[in-house]
Amino acid sequence: MAELGVAVVGYGLAGEVFHAPLIAAEPRMRVAAVVTSAPERAERARAAYPGVRVVDTADELFADPDGIDLVVIATPNRTHARLATEALSAGLPVVVDKPFALTADEALEVITVAERADLALTVFQNRRWDSDFLTLRRLIEAGELGEVRRFESRFERWRPVSKGSWREVGEVADGAGILYDLGSHLVDQALTLFGPATEVYCELDSRRADVRADDDAFIALTHDSGVRSHLWMSAVAPRLGPRMRVLGSERGYLTFGLDPQEDALRAGRRPGDGKPWGTVDPEHWGTVGTPDDTEPVPSEPGNYPAFYADMAAALLDDAPVPVDPNDAVATLQVLEEARMSAAGE
Repeated sequence: MAELGVAVVGYGLAGEVFHAPLIAAEPRMRVAAVVTSAPERAERARAAYPGVRVVDTADELFADPDGIDLVVIATPNRTHARLATEALSAGLPVVVDKPFALTADEALEVITVAERADLALTVFQNRRWDSDFLTLRRLIEAGELGEVRRFESRFERWRPVSKGSWREVGEVADGAGILYDLGSHLVDQALTLFGPATEVYCELDSRRADVRADDDAFIALTHDSGVRSHLWMSAVAPRLGPRMRVLGSERGYLTFGLDPQEDALRAGRRPGDGKPWGTVDPEHWGTVGTPDDTEPVPSEPGNYPAFYADMAAALLDDAPVPVDPNDAVATLQVLEEARMSAAGE
């Protein structure tokens, strides 16, 4: 069986906790290289993936890409488009963590480079494989809700004092802030389910004194399909709302809490460790119905490993990439319109 050598560029939270474990769990992939200049991160990479090649810079990797079949860009947002372009120019297929780029125009330039080089390019929109999203998609496709009229979705946290990461205290111009962090997921899910947005409204705030970028946001979308999406993202929510509330002409879907996969990865669990992966306990299932007739609905297991399984199939079997990069362009266009709306432009 062919095995793809994968290089992970950036070994912070995204590279170490999300990408590398999922790559290692895919039978047709291995973590072959890691790019990090931090000695402690380099040591953790070597301990986790014996034999891995560790280099300080992406330039070193791209100058000598022997044994590398795929590059994953898991660096700070401002570097995504540049590093993706450099990897493609070195003849390497690319996975870019979200957000794909800082602007839609920048993202389109990367897509052009990939198309000219005839190389695979995709974006890590892993929340398409969250348990709640998969469950809702199943319900919609089965007609369980009737005609969907309103989609409410939240990623909220209570973090009154920032942790000091670049995502929180960095500049908006660098892609910091909650709009591009959690908003990339929420908008992508809404567009995936209900199609293009024709109207965008946004409220955007920086609530904490030590944070320069936005940490509290609301986006309202009107989709061409007629569905309205209301999306909340916040680091300063002392009471958390439902993860999703979806209102249809016949019934609604309501669910609380987050997909369990992120916590599992952060705790050091790995797919294929012999325990069920991504499953939601019955007491945390969502409910479907009306005020007079409500019942729990079994949650689909979350399935982040599917992303790299699909990417392996794209490279080895000529299958489609797991996420069309043009979808990520559409998400960036909405985020740009949202920022303009919040500024009154």
